[in-house]
Amino acid sequence: MSSPSSTTPDHAAHDALRLLGPAPTNWVPAHAGIDHNVVVVGSGQIGSAFAFALQRAGIGGVSVIDAAASASEAGVWLSRARMHKLRTLKNLVGPEGPVTALGFQAWYESRHGQAAYAAIDRIPRTAWAEYLGWFRGITGTAVRYGTRLIRFEPVERVAVPHFRLHLEANGEPRIETTRKLIFANGVAGSGAPFIPDLLATAVSHGLAAHTGHSIDFKALSGKTVAVIGAAASAFDAAAVALESGAAAVHLFARRDRLAATPVTRLRGYPGFYDNYLALPDATRWHHAARYRRVGTTPPQDSVERVLRFSNFHLHLGAPWKSAEVREGKVVASVHRETFHFDFVIAGTGYTHELSQRAELAGIADLVLRWRDRFEPPAHERDDELGAAPYLGAGLEYLEKTPGTAPWLRDIHTYNPGGFASTGLPLGDVPSIRGYVPAVVRRISEDLLLADLALHEERTRADVPPDFDESFYVGAIWQAGAQQLAA
Repeated sequence: MSSPSSTTPDHAAHDALRLLGPAPTNWVPAHAGIDHNVVVVGSGQIGSAFAFALQRAGIGGVSVIDAAASASEAGVWLSRARMHKLRTLKNLVGPEGPVTALGFQAWYESRHGQAAYAAIDRIPRTAWAEYLGWFRGITGTAVRYGTRLIRFEPVERVAVPHFRLHLEANGEPRIETTRKLIFANGVAGSGAPFIPDLLATAVSHGLAAHTGHSIDFKALSGKTVAVIGAAASAFDAAAVALESGAAAVHLFARRDRLAATPVTRLRGYPGFYDNYLALPDATRWHHAARYRRVGTTPPQDSVERVLRFSNFHLHLGAPWKSAEVREGKVVASVHRETFHFDFVIAGTGYTHELSQRAELAGIADLVLRWRDRFEPPAHERDDELGAAPYLGAGLEYLEKTPGTAPWLRDIHTYNPGGFASTGLPLGDVPSIRGYVPAVVRRISEDLLLADLALHEERTRADVPPDFDESFYVGAIWQAGAQQLAA
C-alpha cells in the first residue's frame, strides 16, 4: 500500500501512524457473557483521548458511547460553549499524547501554515471542534451516537465481575455488559448544573436557564437579560446575548471585584503537577479551597468582549436576595433595587452530588467523598469540595465503607468532580497529558491481574524453537576432525 502524497494535509499524520506501527493486538482474554472490556461514556476530547490511548495499549473491546444524535451535536464546542477561543494555552498536549503529528498544532499548520499558527494566541473554538472530528477519524475511533447510559449495576460472585449497563440506543432499551467504565462526560459529569432555588419558578416558566443548557439567544434580541455569576461562562453568555441584539445585559457578581488572580499558575510546573496525587490530603485540600476562595478568573478577552457594549452593566457585590415571576418577567431584588428582566441566565457552576445524575444515583451513598476522608481547618471549610469524590491513583471511585463495594474501583471518573483530588478540572485540556495515561495504566494493570491465571498459562506455555541444530550443524567445530584434515 502506497503512502499518502506528501502534498496532502494529512501526510505527516499518516506517516507518524506508519512509523508508530500497528496498534498492539488485543491482549485481553475474551469471556462469555461480557460484551466490552471498557465502555467510555462521552466522545469529546477526553473520550477521544482514551479511545486512542487504549488502542495503543493493546486493550481491545472498547466502546465509546455518546447520548448526542450525531457528531455535530456531541460535546459542547458547537453548542453550549460560547467563547471565541479556548481558555488554555494553544500548545498543550491534547488527545494525541506523545504523537505530536496528530496534535492540534500539526493539524492547523498543515491546513493554514506555520505563520497562521504563530499568529493565534489561543485555539479558536470552532477550529478545536473541527480538529477533534479529524482526530477521531484518523485514529479510527468509532462512536456510537444516540446511545445513553441510563443506569448500571455490578454483577458479582461470577468468574469475571463486570457491570450490566442499561442503555437507551436511538430510543430503544438495550442491555450490554462491560468490565470497566470511564465517565468522560463533561462538566456536569459528577452532578448537575447548579441553579439557585430562587430561580426555580423562572426556569419552570421558561424565563431562565443555566449556561450549561441550550439557550435560544436569537430570541433574546430586544430583551433585557440578567446573568448571575462572574466566571468565564457567565461572561461568554452575556457576550452572546449582547451580540444577538439584547436591549441590555446586567451581570451580577457576588464579590465586590472580579476575580483576577490565577493562583493555579503557581503550581503549574512539572514537579508539582506530575506528582499531585502523591501530595498529602491537607496540601491538596488547601490548594482546591484556595482556588475556590479566590474565585475563577475569566479570561481578559471574555471581559473585553462585553465591555465593548454600552448596554452592558456590571453589578459588583450584588448577590440576588429574591426573584419572582410577575406578568411574564422575572422581578429581582438586589440590595434595595428592583429589576425586571425578560430572561435570566445562571452562570452558577455545577454540583458534585452524584445522586443528581440518574446513572450515578445508585452508587452515590457508596462512594468515598472528601468529607469522609479529610476534616479541613475551619477557615478552609468548603461543603461543595467535601461532596466531591475522593479518587484513587487511576481516578477510580473508592468505597466509603471497606468491603461493601469493591467493584467501584472499576469505575473511572474524568470530569470536574475530581478537582479536589487532582488539582485540575478533569476534562479540560491541561489534564490530558498526565491523567489519561494514569487511568490507562491502571485499567491495563487491573485487566492483567484479573486474568493473571490465563496470562500465566499463556506466558508459561512451551515455545517451539525457531530452528533446530541442523540449521548450524555444518559450522560446529570438531577438534579431532580439524587436526586430521591439517
